[in-house]
Parts: sequence; C-alpha cells; structure tokens
Amino acid sequence: MWVFFTLAVGMSLFTYLQQDSHSIWNNILNTTDLFFVSSVTISIILFGDHSTRFNRFDLGCLLVVALIVVFWLITRNHIITHLMVQGILVIAYFPVISRMIRTKENNESYLIWSGMLAASVLALFSTEGGLANIYTIRAVVSILLLMGLMAWIDRKKLNKENLKTV
Repeated sequence: MWVFFTLAVGMSLFTYLQQDSHSIWNNILNTTDLFFVSSVTISIILFGDHSTRFNRFDLGCLLVVALIVVFWLITRNHIITHLMVQGILVIAYFPVISRMIRTKENNESYLIWSGMLAASVLALFSTEGGLANIYTIRAVVSILLLMGLMAWIDRKKLNKENLKTV
C-alpha cells in the first residue's frame, strides 16, 4: 500500500507543479506528505516483515497508478491526472477502513490522525492554486471520515463492554 501511496502522492505533486508555475512550497501539504510516505515506504522496504508483501488490492492499485501515469504521458492533462490521483489517494484509506470494519477494532492513533488533520487544515491557509486546494480538501475530508469511523467503532465497543458489565 505504501509504495503506491508514495507513487500517487508524488504524481499528485508533479501534476500540480506542471499545471502552473507553482513551487513545492505552494502546496506544502502535498510536499510534506511525499516526504512522509516516502520515509515510511523506505522503512518498510528495509525493515518490513512478511506482512508487508503486495496483496491483490495493492497490485490493483499499482496498476491503476501506472495507468494514470500512462494517461498523463499521452495527454499531458495535468488537471484530469491530478483528479484521478486524488481518487487513488482516497482508495488508499480502504485497507484501513476494511480492517477496522472486519475486526470491529480501532488500532489507529487519534493523536497521529489529529496531527495529520491539523496539518491539513493549516495547509488550507497556505496553499496556492486549485489543484493544491483539491489535494488539501481531499485530505481533510478523508481524515475526518476515518476519524469518525474510529470514534464510531470505539463507541460501539465501549457500549458493548458496558452492556456486559450490567
């Protein structure tokens, strides 16, 4: 998942930079995301275990990212490519969501996701250009939805535990 996430975030920043004469600082969230996901990807490659192998979902996402790159190489349409990449970045949340729903457990950190949400909200004030705003708004909405699911699962678990003690 992290490999295609790195590719998608990189492609998102690249199409943003190609669309207009912006710098990496004009889309600071995308820039810092690229650093973050690249670091995680390298760490997993260097220190990961057997659970970090590609599954069908990961391979499917890699294929879609490759097709988006081919689309961009042929059309040079930065806007459509950027929008398709945002779709991939939304899909990147699916494995976490699926695991949480399947196991009825929240193993995600509110602290980390709150930090990512705060960074995304703050980035709304410094981004320049429509594509940067799309990236940032997508991040805010995705994180809010994920945190809502986290809270819902935690609340259901707490209610279930409270019923057992009664």
